Amino acid sequence: MNTNMLAVASSLSDHDLLDRLSALAGKEREASLELVAHLAALDARPSLYAARGFGSLFNYCTEALRLSEDAACNRIVAARACLRFPAILESLASGAMSLTSVRLLHRHLTPENHQDVLARAGGRSRREIEALVAELAPRPDAPTSVRKLPAPPMRPLLRTVPLVAATPGSPAMTAGEVTGAAETPGSVPRPTPHPPTRRPIIENTSPERYRVQFTIGKESHDRLRRLQALLRREIPNGDPGAIVERALALLLEKVEGAKVGATKKPRPSRPIRPGTDGPTSSRDVARDVKRSAWRRDGGQCAFVSADGHRCTERAFLEFHHVQPHALGGPATADNISLRCRRHNQYEAELVFGRRDDVPKAIAPVNA
Repeated sequence: MNTNMLAVASSLSDHDLLDRLSALAGKEREASLELVAHLAALDARPSLYAARGFGSLFNYCTEALRLSEDAACNRIVAARACLRFPAILESLASGAMSLTSVRLLHRHLTPENHQDVLARAGGRSRREIEALVAELAPRPDAPTSVRKLPAPPMRPLLRTVPLVAATPGSPAMTAGEVTGAAETPGSVPRPTPHPPTRRPIIENTSPERYRVQFTIGKESHDRLRRLQALLRREIPNGDPGAIVERALALLLEKVEGAKVGATKKPRPSRPIRPGTDGPTSSRDVARDVKRSAWRRDGGQCAFVSADGHRCTERAFLEFHHVQPHALGGPATADNISLRCRRHNQYEAELVFGRRDDVPKAIAPVNA
């Protein structure tokens, strides 16, 4: 029966699909809230899960309830936080806060501040919650450190060879028994798995202060050392953080100049191509128009849905002709607006239809 769910969902109309998703999200939120409340009650009766052979509430959740480790941690933390501050249940029920938000905030809630903190946390994203945590419990700046990481361990390269038939006096070999064997014709090399890489860290440690941690190569390390030597007068302690701040400012100025035409001394608009009348007859967007659209839309997709929701995307933005250029829309500040890639394509499909729906040109028949 479960295998039919995808077929049933795919058969729904657009309107029914969205309504069904909204209803299911509400049910999931309600079920999660009920589960958290019951876990809180079970946490107060440890003998119940102990009698069934589980040494902790975590083990009971992962083994008996078959929750993932992350799901178990989030729900247990939320359950214990709700015992201390029942108002959290209301925030979870309304969707103002998620289980992840509760996990990030619970250590910083007190009887005196929890009402105000929960009100401020309502409807916030994870990044905003992390900023709120940094405000509640600011930490000092991370000490400057530049060190060489240990080389990753080398794993032997395994190669497979054709099976060797057993002969009198010599046992047969299998491919799994060959390690580091010489490559033979017909053998297929097995690639050495790459060690997992750590994700870079950008962490809010206190109001308007961030800890950034990443790994660079030898060439970038050498550049950093050269910059430290060249900037000793301006940055006597050679702080890499101060150098990175300067580098980011210069790179941002360069990228914004190339992407959105940002400049300290803007020039008046001129025709982009010889023989055109300026931005009104060209598909290309002039730099001053890009600057105007970028400032007006705040570097964010400006698509607004019928119910008033504005898209929050800030990556992969494109300059969009509100009135399509193919229909005479000019590349002027009033007609150019920012769109993310998805909404730029969506609005084009509203006007011209989907590409799949456009009939293909009939190839000419050779006589």
